[in-house]
Amino acid sequence: QVQLVESGGGLVQSGGSLRLSCAASRSIFSIEVMGWYRQTPGKERELVAGFTSGGAKIYADSVKGRFTFSRDNAKNTGYLQMNSLKPEDTAVYYCTARVGYYDYWGQGTQVTVSS
Repeated sequence: QVQLVESGGGLVQSGGSLRLSCAASRSIFSIEVMGWYRQTPGKERELVAGFTSGGAKIYADSVKGRFTFSRDNAKNTGYLQMNSLKPEDTAVYYCTARVGYYDYWGQGTQVTVSS
């Protein structure tokens, strides 16, 4: 079991940057699958970036070259660096981690990009 707490969201102008953090309540050293998703009203939650079970890092096409997902196992924290933000990046961003066969989710953090 793990609890995840996202932070770092906020209001930013188009072209700006934000760094989201996902703090875990336990060591993430053994957690292979972690990711960031986002959701806007009326739409399904979509994958933004993640680490797969094979250790690969994947990104949605819409954020490639602009977002970077990293993790600091010593701090039990994952990060999503978001650069060159666009209004269409506006969403609630959620962190997720897989422990065993269960996917745990944080409460989400709002990111709003103004044009």
